[in-house]
Amino acid sequence: MRHPLARALATVGLDAVDVAARLGVDPKTVQRWCSGRVPYPRYRTALANLTGWTVRDLWPSTVRPPQPTTTPDELGITYPHRSAVPNDVWRRLFANAQHEISILAYSALFLAEDPILLRSLKDKAHNGVRIRIALGDFAGPQVARRGADEGIDDIMSAKIRNSLVLFRPLTSEPGAELRLHDTVLYNSIYRSDDELLVNTHIYRFPAGHAPVLHLHHSRPDGIASMYLDSFERVWAHARRIA
Repeated sequence: MRHPLARALATVGLDAVDVAARLGVDPKTVQRWCSGRVPYPRYRTALANLTGWTVRDLWPSTVRPPQPTTTPDELGITYPHRSAVPNDVWRRLFANAQHEISILAYSALFLAEDPILLRSLKDKAHNGVRIRIALGDFAGPQVARRGADEGIDDIMSAKIRNSLVLFRPLTSEPGAELRLHDTVLYNSIYRSDDELLVNTHIYRFPAGHAPVLHLHHSRPDGIASMYLDSFERVWAHARRIA
C-alpha cells in the first residue's frame, strides 16, 4: 500500500518534481518521503498545505493524540468486565491501603475465595487499617430479586453465606466489621484509601460480566466522591452482624 503522502500528492496532481520545486529540495528527497521517510516538521506542514491533508493523516505517528483534560479523580482505566481485572490489581489495591478499606457488594465471593487477599486484609486490619465490608442480606428481598434477575435464584444467597464464612475471621481484628444491607445496588464499590474500583451492575448480567471503573478520589465534588457517599449511606443503614 502506498504511503499516505504519495496518495495525497496523486489526488492533487503533483509529482516529486513539482513538490521539489515548490519546497526547494531534491526530487529524490520527495521520493524518500513518499516511501516512508518522515520529513522535518517545517516540510510536514508545507506538504499538508500543498495536499489539503492534515499532518495527522499523512504521518499519524508524529502527532500525539489530544490529552484528556481530566482531574485526578477521573478514570484511570476501564475494564470491559470484572473478570478482566487481573488478580494482582485487586491484591495491590488493598495492599496499598494505609487507612481505609471499604467493600460494598452483594457477595464479593471472588475476593473472599482469594486466600492471599484475605491474608492481606487480615494483616491490614491487625496493623490498624479500618476495614468495612457490607454484603447483601441473604434473607432480604433485594438479594432474592438480584438472584432472579441473574437467573441464579437462591444461588445468590448461597454465595453471600459462603462469603460471610470466609470474611468472618477478619472481625477478630479490631477495626474490621461486617454488615449486611438490603439495598438495590447499582454498583459494587471497592475502596482502598483514595483509590476505587467500581463494578457497574447491568440488568440480567452477573457482576463479573459488567465493566469496572478505576477512580482516584481527590475532590469533594469529584466523581469518586459520589460513590464514596453512596457507600456511607448504605453502611449507615446496614445491619451489624453479631
